[in-house]
Amino acid sequence: MSDTDQLHAMRHSLAHITAAAVKRLWPEAKFGVGPVVENGFYYDIDLGDTKISEQNFPKIEKTMRRIIAEKQDFERSTKPVDDAIKWAKEGKQPYKEELLNDLKRSGTTVANDLSADEMGTIATGDAALDEVSFYTNGDFTDLCRGPHVENTSKAGAFKLMRVAGAYWRGNEKNPQMQRLYGVAFTTQEELDQYLENLEQARLRDHRKLGKELDLFTTSTLIGAGLPLFTPRGTILRDKLNDLAQSYRHKNGYQRVWIPSIAKLDTYKVSGHFEKFPELLRFTSMESGDELALKPVNCPHHTQIYAGSPRSYRDLPLKFMETTPVYRDEKSGELGGLSRVRAITQDDSHVFCTNDQVEGIFSELIESAQDLYKLLGMKLSLRLSFRDDTDSYLGSREMWSSAEGAIHKLADQFDLEYEIGIGEAAIYGPKMDFMATDALGRKWQLATVQLDYAQPERFGLEYTDENGEKQRPIMVHCALLGSIERFMSVFIEHTAGWFPVWAAPEQVRILTINDTVVDYVAEIEEVLSGTVLMTPIKYNELRYTVDYRNESLGRKIRDATGMKIPVQLIVGPKDKESQEVSVRTQSGEEKVKLEDLVGFLEDINARETTNSI
Repeated sequence: MSDTDQLHAMRHSLAHITAAAVKRLWPEAKFGVGPVVENGFYYDIDLGDTKISEQNFPKIEKTMRRIIAEKQDFERSTKPVDDAIKWAKEGKQPYKEELLNDLKRSGTTVANDLSADEMGTIATGDAALDEVSFYTNGDFTDLCRGPHVENTSKAGAFKLMRVAGAYWRGNEKNPQMQRLYGVAFTTQEELDQYLENLEQARLRDHRKLGKELDLFTTSTLIGAGLPLFTPRGTILRDKLNDLAQSYRHKNGYQRVWIPSIAKLDTYKVSGHFEKFPELLRFTSMESGDELALKPVNCPHHTQIYAGSPRSYRDLPLKFMETTPVYRDEKSGELGGLSRVRAITQDDSHVFCTNDQVEGIFSELIESAQDLYKLLGMKLSLRLSFRDDTDSYLGSREMWSSAEGAIHKLADQFDLEYEIGIGEAAIYGPKMDFMATDALGRKWQLATVQLDYAQPERFGLEYTDENGEKQRPIMVHCALLGSIERFMSVFIEHTAGWFPVWAAPEQVRILTINDTVVDYVAEIEEVLSGTVLMTPIKYNELRYTVDYRNESLGRKIRDATGMKIPVQLIVGPKDKESQEVSVRTQSGEEKVKLEDLVGFLEDINARETTNSI
C-alpha cells in the first residue's frame, strides 16, 4: 500500500472511530456517511435535539483515544442486501436504510444526490449488486466498502476541528444533520505542523491584516467584491505592478490603453459571450447599443493589432497594459481580495509567427522565475490542457499542436510540472505557474497562454516575406494574474512584513521627547535626499515622524503593529552623539547619522539581490 493509500485508510478509519465514540456517548445517534476529505474526514450525525458543540470535543476525543488504545481490529463482513436493510431497520438507522434501499434498487447510492466521494464510502455502483460489506471495530458496526487500517491503534494522529449543519444528501428538503469534521495525519509531528500552519494562516489572513495595516477597505454602499485601496495599499499595489510590468518593458513590450466597455458583439466574436455567464451587460440609452463591461482584455488588443496593416517585419508585436476586467462573481464566493468583481490584471499580449513562439515563451518563463524568486516564492508548473468536452474554441487539430508546443517548452526549460486536464482557457492551452507561499500553500498566479483561436475569429493577418497573408499566433501573459488576488497571497506570504522596497511606509522616526525636535529635522534632511534602489528603479524614501506625547514603548508597539520595517529611535543621548538607534526585525543597533543612508541602503540591498 502506498503512503497516500495508507493515509487514506487511516483517515477513513478515524471517521469510523469518531462514529463509534459518538455512539458510546449518545447511544441514540443515527449516522449518515463518513468520507475522507482533504486533510481529514467527517461524519454526518443525527442526534435529534442534542447539539454537538466545540465544548463536547474533549470528551469525544477522549473516547476516541480510548477506542484507539483498545487496539480494536477492523473486521470485514458481508450481508445480502435484504439482511442489511433488516440490520439498519432493527438498529434504528434510517439513513443507512435509505442508502441500502438505493443499493438494492439501482446498485448505487448516487441516485439520490449523494456525491461521488460520499458514494465511495458505500458502493461503486453495480447493477448486479446482491450483497454489501460491513466493518466492525469493538461493538460498533458500519456499512462500508473500506479500506481500513489493521486495528484502531494504527489510525494515526487526529484532532476534531468543527461541526457544521449539513442537509442529508445535500437536499434542503431532507433533515439537517450535524457534520463533525476532523483532521488526521500519519504522525503527531505532521498534525502539529498542520495546526501551526492553520494558526499562522489565521494570523496572516489578508482581510485581518488589510484592515490592521490600513491597506484596503470595503463598503456595503459601493458593493461586495469591490475593494477600495487606501493610500498605503495603493503604494503596495503600484510597487508590485511596476515590478511585474518592468519585465515586459525590458523585453520590448509597448504600453497600450483600452476602454472598460465594448459592444456585446465584441465578445460574441471572441467566444466569451457564451463562456462567461457572469458577463455584466447593459444597453446604451442614447444609441440602443448592447454594451458590456469587459471580462477580458484580449479582444480589445486584437483590434489595436487590426488597426493597421501588419508585416512580418512588425512581428513580434508586444502590447502590455495594467487594466481592470469585470465579472459578476457569485456573492457567496466573494471574500477580501481573493475573489473580486473588479479584477486588475498586469496583462500582456504578443502577436507573433510560429517560429517566434519559443522565444516569447522563453522570455516570459524566465521573467516569472526571476520575479517569484525575488518575492521568495518557489514556482512549479501546471500545463493546463483541454478535456474531451466541446466547450473550447478552435479545432482539435489546433489544440493538439498547441498542447504539444507547450509540453515541449516545459521539457526544454526542465521545469517541474503536472498536467491539469480541463484547466485550459477556452481559446488555448496554457502554462499556469503555481507559487508556494511561506506556509507551503500552492497558488495559481502567473499564466502564459498560447492562442490560435482568437486571431482566427477576428481575422487577424500579416504579410509574410513572400507577400502572402498569414495568421499570427497570440500569446497571453499575466505575471501576477489578478493584482488583487496576488496581493491577498503576498500579504499572507509576508505576514504584512513587506520588503523595504515595497513597504508603504519604509521608515518611521520615533522621538523619546520633544527635546530632540531640532535633531529630528537634521535626520529628515538626510532622509529627504535619500533614494533607495527598488527592483526596477530608484524611489524617494517613504518615512514619517511620530511626535506624539506617548511613551517610547507605545510608539514602538504601534510602529511594530503597522509592520514598519525600519524604526529610528531618537533621544537626547542620540542627539548628543549624532546617532540614531535603528530597530528592525533583526534587532537594534546604534548608527552614526553620517552612516545612516549607507545603513539603509545595505538593508534594502539584502532584499533586492535578485533585482533586475
